[in-house]
Parts: sequence; structure tokens; C-alpha cells
Amino acid sequence: MLSVFARNLRTLGCRGIYQSYHINNYATSTEASFETQPYKLHKLDEGPSTNVTVTRDDALTYYRQMQMIRRMETVAGNLYKSKIIRGFCHLYSGQEAICVGMEASINKKDAVITAYRAHGWTYIRGVSLVGVLAELTGRQSGCAQGKGGSMHMYNENFYGGNGIVGAQVPLGAGIAFALKYQKTDNICITLYGDGAANQGQLFEAYNMAKLWNLPCIFVCENNGYAMGTSLDRSSASTQYFSRGDYVPGVQVDGMDVLAVKECTRFCKDFVLKNGPILIEASTYRYSGHSMSDPGTSYRTREEVQEVRERRDPISKFKERIISANLATPEEIKKIDVEVRKEVDEATEVAKTDRELPLEELYNKIYSNPEPDYQVRGCDPTIMAASH
Repeated sequence: MLSVFARNLRTLGCRGIYQSYHINNYATSTEASFETQPYKLHKLDEGPSTNVTVTRDDALTYYRQMQMIRRMETVAGNLYKSKIIRGFCHLYSGQEAICVGMEASINKKDAVITAYRAHGWTYIRGVSLVGVLAELTGRQSGCAQGKGGSMHMYNENFYGGNGIVGAQVPLGAGIAFALKYQKTDNICITLYGDGAANQGQLFEAYNMAKLWNLPCIFVCENNGYAMGTSLDRSSASTQYFSRGDYVPGVQVDGMDVLAVKECTRFCKDFVLKNGPILIEASTYRYSGHSMSDPGTSYRTREEVQEVRERRDPISKFKERIISANLATPEEIKKIDVEVRKEVDEATEVAKTDRELPLEELYNKIYSNPEPDYQVRGCDPTIMAASH
């Protein structure tokens, strides 16, 4: 049995197993090491380690988090098709390893700002399932009381969810400037897609961040198609990790949660000492750009299916941790059942909770208004009661 087990480990790139013990005929390990895909580097003498280690507890946590986001996004898509969610809706399915891996290497005092494909990041930054789904359905239990919707979600040290393509990148540089000015040991992760990568304001932000050596990690979530144009047809240079010019860069497999975690750990240490760095996380989105885009006019169904079968961040991670005896199939199945139950319960709240009354429309549009500040159309009693 041991020789077969060892062969399976080699096949999946697992380097070692430590502190193994047997439970119910399963060799359950407390820790395992894996080899990642090589990183590509720009203006760096050395990069993140390709040997990554994960504990059993962390592995189960990462699996649960990715599965929770996947299930949440599946439900969001169904709610949109049922016209319970209105307006815009951009799903994160396929990209879960990025937010889960990055969050695993930062802390809650570090800042994150992203674009409008923000549901996964909103959840991983501490907003509950109800907070996300009810915001999508416009209900009062949403994280912005239903006023923000899909593209405008926030939490402490999570600055959204921004609807203007690329506009969050200079904002992220500004947040990093504030963190440095306040002499903290924290960083800002500033995310954008390959579609936003050609915006001029990004290069202005790179320049200022490097000029002042701001603690900012610029992250291109490269899912290959922007709004529907492949990167080869939209960008003269498709090596996004090198496009900061004088800003160093790393390309990482964005479908591997452990590679993303290690890359982020390396980059956080780097920016606190040296100033900004750029990560290109190579990933894939299964849905169209938004719910109005079927995603099939510029790519084939066979291509999407091939990625699901060969590169899916959740199923690939599940296979690795089961083969490394960090988890059993029964434990994974139990997590899947629990995730479905939690998401279904949150969905029911998101569908039945009440909407805000009309008189709340102009209230709470500033977090700390001056005492005598009035907004036309605002009910002063509600404003007073809210502070």
C-alpha cells in the first residue's frame, strides 16, 4: 500500500508527508509539501519558493472557502436568471484560488481593493454569505443595505468592488501611500483584470508607487478574455507581470491556491522592504464577462470544459489533498454538504428579507457626515437615528 501511495504522491507533485498516523484505515497526515509550477520573474534575482507546505487544517479551510465561493456564485447566477438579482452581475467562478490564496498570506489590517468581479473577495474579506447574497438582491441585510449591489461591496480594509474599469488601481496606490504615511507594517493589494491592464491610469499608478516605494502589490487577474477579446488580440505585450517596467513582477499559476499563497507571502515581504511589485495570476473564468454575456461567441465550449477538467482550482486541490492523505473523500463530501446547506440558508434570507424603505434612499451616503450636514431629500430623523 505504501509504494502505491508514494507513486500517487509523485504523480501529484507531492514532495513529502510528515507525522502520519492511521485512522479508520486512512493514512491521515498533518502536513504535506507540494511542488508548484515555476514562476516567471521580472527584475527579480529570486522569486517565491516552488516548494510549498500546507497543514491538514489549512488545507481543509482553503477547500471549504473555495467551495463556498463557487457555490455562492452558482446561486447568484441562478438568482439573476430568475430576475431576483437585477442590474449587473460578474461572477468569480474559476478564480477562487486567487482570493483564498492571497487572503491566507495577509492579515485583516492589510487592505484590498478590486474591480467589480468582487463577490469572492467580499466574502473572503469577512462579509457573511447573507451579506453578499442579500446585497446582490437589494435587501437590507446586504453589506451595504442593498444600496450597492453586485459592483459595490465593502468591508473594513476592503475598499470594493469598483465599477469603473481600472479606476481602483490609482486608488490602491493611494491606500498604500496612506499605510506608509501612517508608518504601519501593512500593505495594499490592488487587483484588476487583463482587460483593464491597458488603461493609462495603471501606468501612472505604477510610476507614483515606485517613485515613493509604496507598499502596494498590483495584481492582474488574467482570465484571458477581458470583456470578450482575447489577450492576444488586445495587448501587444501579454506578459502582464513585466509591464510595470521598473516595477518588479512575478507570474503565478492563479489556479493553484498554494502557489498563490506562497507568491503573496513573498511579495508582501518584498513590498514592505522595497516598494511595489506586480503579480500576474493566470486564471480562467467559467461564465461570461457578465450575466449578459453567454461567453461562447469568442471561445468554444470545449475550451471551457477542458479547463474545468484539467485546471479547476477546487477539484485539482481536492485531488492533491486526498492523495496526500490530508483529507479523506468522506471529509470532503461532508464539507460539500455543509457548504450547500449554508449557502441555501443564506439564499433564503436574501430572497425574503425586506428592502429598505424609499425614505432611506439618501441616508448614510457618507460614513461620518458633519453634524449639520443635510442631503436634499433626506429624512433628518433617520439621519440622526443612524449615528
